Amino acid sequence: MTDCLFCKIVDKQIKADIVHEDERALAFRDIRPAAPTHVLVIPRQHITSIDEIGSEHEADVGYLLRIASQIAAREGLTGGYRTVFNCGPDAGQSVFHIHLHVLGGRAMGWPPFPR
Repeated sequence: MTDCLFCKIVDKQIKADIVHEDERALAFRDIRPAAPTHVLVIPRQHITSIDEIGSEHEADVGYLLRIASQIAAREGLTGGYRTVFNCGPDAGQSVFHIHLHVLGGRAMGWPPFPR
């Protein structure tokens, strides 16, 4: 994807505060954090939304959850943390490359983002 913001971060065309990087995934701090710790975990491979996940993506999507857990531990989120995938504009997805939000560092209520 040539116009995808997150693909450009993966390709190092755009700088990000990277907290994890390996051959399958990349994680970086959100530029508009909704919590003291707010990290986005993305697959290197472009997948537009969770509606686009096929059986060939299952291992990589599960891997994002494992990386999220490792990041939470490194960030000291011992009191808990939230992980969120947004799917579509009504859910708040603004970049159309799947990304798992890791949010923590404060107590969170429910629903997560009332309007």
